[in-house]
Order: sequence, then C-alpha cells, then structure tokens
Amino acid sequence: QVQLAESGGGLVQAGDSLGLSCDASERTFSSYTVGWFRQAPGKEREFVATISWSGSATYYADSVKGRFTISRDNAKNTLYLQMNSLKPEDTAVYYCAAHRKSYMSVVLKGVANFGSWGQGTQVTVSS
Repeated sequence: QVQLAESGGGLVQAGDSLGLSCDASERTFSSYTVGWFRQAPGKEREFVATISWSGSATYYADSVKGRFTISRDNAKNTLYLQMNSLKPEDTAVYYCAAHRKSYMSVVLKGVANFGSWGQGTQVTVSS
C-alpha cells in the first residue's frame, strides 16, 4: 500500500484560500487514482475530489466544485488540493487517500474503494 502524509492545514477566514499537499512514499503512486476526503466533528467522512493516475481526469463533490482544484505531480509523488473561497462549512479534518487497486476510475468515490489513507490535517474556516 502507498504511505501518505498530508500537510498544509490551518486556520483561515471565510473567503480565504488554502493549499494542502499529500506526499506519497511509493514510486507506484503514479499508478493510482487518488483523492481527498474530509470529516467534520460528528459527521461521516465525505468525498471531496479524485484525480486519475495520469492527472487527466478529475471528479468533484458538488459542494466544492468551482472552488477547489485537485492536482498531482507524479515526478514528486505529491497530491495537491487548492481551496479557494473557503466557507465555515469547509471546516474539517482533510485526508488524502489512494485507491485499493491501480488504474481505477475517478468516479469510484466511496470510502471502501480506498485502501491507503494519510493521518489527516485540520482545516478551520472562521466566519
């Protein structure tokens, strides 16, 4: 499995921007569709976005579409999430994750499809 580690969380105000990074330990990272999830207190972990192994395809939750951008740099084994126009409801712990199998579709967004997870990074948006 791919080892993942997020960074870049913090406290921002509504309307601000913030970027998250996720470093992967394996060179096979480039074979996996990866994504971002988030979990707010008392709520289930929810899908945010996925990106295909090549970076050519992306898929977003409706709640973040047009505000968040997922990208990856396979040469650096790194996944990114650029978050703009942040809202208080975006407050959560954000996790990066990799699919259980290589070369899977970006639309497979269910938590059960992901076999590797980072430890999470806190994002807090104040109003």
